[in-house]
Amino acid sequence: MRKRIFIAIQYLDIGGAERSLLGLLNAIDKGRYDVDLFVYSHVGEFMRLIPEGVNLLPEVRKYSTLTRPLKEVLKEGYVDIALARVLARIQHKLFIARTHAKESIAEFQYIASLTTPLMPSLKRLGEYDLAISFLAPHNIIRDKVEAKQKWAWIHTDYSSVSIDVKKELPVWKSYDRIISISEDVTKGFLSKFPSLESKVSVLENILSEDFVREQAKAPAGTSLMTAQGHATRLCSVGRFSFPKAFDRAVWICKSLIDRGLDVRWYIVGYGSDEALIRSEIEKAGMKDNFILLGKQANPYPFIKGCDIYVQPSRYEGKAVTVREAQILCKPVVITAFPTSASQVKDGLDGVIVPDDIEGAADGIADLIADHERQSEMIAYLSAHHYGNEEGIEKIYEALS
Repeated sequence: MRKRIFIAIQYLDIGGAERSLLGLLNAIDKGRYDVDLFVYSHVGEFMRLIPEGVNLLPEVRKYSTLTRPLKEVLKEGYVDIALARVLARIQHKLFIARTHAKESIAEFQYIASLTTPLMPSLKRLGEYDLAISFLAPHNIIRDKVEAKQKWAWIHTDYSSVSIDVKKELPVWKSYDRIISISEDVTKGFLSKFPSLESKVSVLENILSEDFVREQAKAPAGTSLMTAQGHATRLCSVGRFSFPKAFDRAVWICKSLIDRGLDVRWYIVGYGSDEALIRSEIEKAGMKDNFILLGKQANPYPFIKGCDIYVQPSRYEGKAVTVREAQILCKPVVITAFPTSASQVKDGLDGVIVPDDIEGAADGIADLIADHERQSEMIAYLSAHHYGNEEGIEKIYEALS
């Protein structure tokens, strides 16, 4: 009898975690396993990339209310969800006031705790052999799905954010296995939940080298990134949010320009911080040098078209885009966020630079000037393997 796998995620908009889910879905042998994918809200550019053989379950409209604007939620009559989300926001503000947290993701757990009891059960779908909750919060799989095993994924560096440990611990504890995407992410998670060490396993984001290289052949992006003469082309991909630090990257770019370097820094992405980033671009006078390319369903031609890939983040779990850039043989520069050592071998397939504006600019400038070093990195990247489709075997072993 074929094994049944249930996988849940809120939406399939453009993002690193969403791309890693597509890698997982592509890697699963659909000839051996029946895979049901439950997307709370059927929106996002990646919906069209769901691979053949994966059964996309119908949208359950009430689940989509977790991420949609409150006005829409109220207009459709989901007053209970709207009130729960407002209460969660109040709880989060009280948490911030109590803990003086600078960067908190506790609101997600407050929302999940208050809204999950209001959601319809999914147990009518029958019992699964494995249910995977791919993005936090993880209350839905815990309470609404029937499965022999339940796994929850960690994509965030918990050492860099504030959470309500007391609120989250029972949720994580309920899972049979907790999947971390790197050793450093594991350390960050266990700094908050040391009692869960026995449940944690590492499985890096599943990424196909063939898929990345094939997607990079698309013509999109080439003209945008080659029309600037002989300037050094930097590229970054990610959501416009505090962790990705594109607001700070504007000033790193200005520091490079002030040193007399001819650079164009292309940013592929979107998000809530766009107005802030555009404001910083205006203040720094970087309109011609720091260029926002917007939301792109296929970022790979842009990565392929650059000279150096830069990840200027304040913190990361493990950035999928860094490994994608390495697959495309691009020298990588990343800031020294807590998990950076898990991303590159400093000096071999990338460079870790200080986590501040001038230090980062120094490191990027040094690499730009050192063409021999760039060539050595490209040669190293060309000779090494950065895909990990074989990681899917860990799931097969658990289901055998």
